[in-house]
Amino acid sequence: MTTGTDRHAPLRLAPPSRTDIRWILVWVAGIGAMWLWDLLFLNVPAFAQVRLALLNSFLGGALVVVFSMLLGWGAALLMDTLEQRGIRSVYLVMTFLFDLIRSVPQIVGILLGDVVLTAFIIEGSLRSPLLQLVLMSVVVSLFVFLEVMDLIRERIAHYRKLDFVDAMLVCGIPMRRIINVEILRKNSAAHLLHKAVAVFGMAVFLQCSIDFIISVGLSTDVSSANFPVTLGSLLARMDSKQDILAIGLTLADPSYFGALLTRHLQGLTVAATIIYTLICTHHVANGMVRRYRL
Repeated sequence: MTTGTDRHAPLRLAPPSRTDIRWILVWVAGIGAMWLWDLLFLNVPAFAQVRLALLNSFLGGALVVVFSMLLGWGAALLMDTLEQRGIRSVYLVMTFLFDLIRSVPQIVGILLGDVVLTAFIIEGSLRSPLLQLVLMSVVVSLFVFLEVMDLIRERIAHYRKLDFVDAMLVCGIPMRRIINVEILRKNSAAHLLHKAVAVFGMAVFLQCSIDFIISVGLSTDVSSANFPVTLGSLLARMDSKQDILAIGLTLADPSYFGALLTRHLQGLTVAATIIYTLICTHHVANGMVRRYRL
């Protein structure tokens, strides 16, 4: 029999999922374990290359996130302003330009951008490795930021359908503050953070794919040696490829597995880091969807 107290007891909601936090910790623990193992068994020059490649790859991915967010935010505000002010001709031109970028496969566009960067490197006008990494990230961002722009425009359009925007305009709040503070910062931070995680994983995947295309000789104008070492370019080197091929020896001789983890660590570490990072990024993004109910 239900008592009056039970009948009026508050509804208990399930605690929000923290799968994303757990996967971030799993990723940190996994990368730390691989670094510790390499520190014990990998030779010093190879370990230095792995550290540098990891730093460059993750720094490049973070820069792609920053540039994509800035470009996406600026493009979304521009398109919204043109649409609201009725500047139809400029709006159509910008829409055409953005659709033109969408029509170019990301791999092809980034490869063409690397060709341009290679030309500047060869002629000596682009010597700083940090500047090269920054420009590489800008190239990747040019073919990724449209996803951020679409997200921001969707959030703005969603709140325009409500009385949210009109009520604030009546109160005298400028439109710029409504979009940047009330819509994006206060009500869309989780969406933007989720998109940033997805963009980071996409940036790592695209850069590794480009390095692989270059390594197999599909581009005669670009060489991975022209750019700062990344996980993809390190994996494309001959010694790393030989380390990966050594995995096949364990199929014929399982006793070779122990030697595999001590003699072929460079290629295995790089390949494992790439795959492990992409898997963890995928689970972090999915965990954020469940946690914030996106």
